[in-house]
Amino acid sequence: MDAAKSKAAGLMLMGFDVDGVLTDGSLYYSSQGDELKAFSSLDGHGLKMLANAGVKLAIITGRTSRAVELRTQNLGITLLLQGVEDKRSAMAKLLESLGLGFKQAGYMGDDVVDLPLMRACGFSATVADGHSLLHQHADYAARKNGGHGAVREVCEFILGAQGKLDAAMETYLT
Repeated sequence: MDAAKSKAAGLMLMGFDVDGVLTDGSLYYSSQGDELKAFSSLDGHGLKMLANAGVKLAIITGRTSRAVELRTQNLGITLLLQGVEDKRSAMAKLLESLGLGFKQAGYMGDDVVDLPLMRACGFSATVADGHSLLHQHADYAARKNGGHGAVREVCEFILGAQGKLDAAMETYLT
């Protein structure tokens, strides 16, 4: 755990997958063909706390969804990459545009398609119900499942590693 904290301490950008991480991975469609997704408000607040502490947030997902676009707008996340087949290359371009390197970035995924990016980043995390291969390679495995507070858990872990968790919580104790 000390190694994971050390890696999380230097993060300047944290990226997240959507299906299976920010959601439980279920795909719902209305009779009109609209895709519906359920997002955790706990995860959303964790993302806001992480952003308020100075960590840039990115969403990098293989699917394209208007629901994801709306959710990221709601959270104030401007780094949204959808329909991405090669997440590692997409992150490399994003990091270059921001003047950052992989060691300063982290990524949270749930399935094997996320593994190349997770292995490239300085910090990686997965959800409790993520693929077993990710559990073997992730720096941090959440105790909670995707879409049910795992992102919040990771956000608080990062804040703690950076010595910013107490300050983030202090607002609610005054």
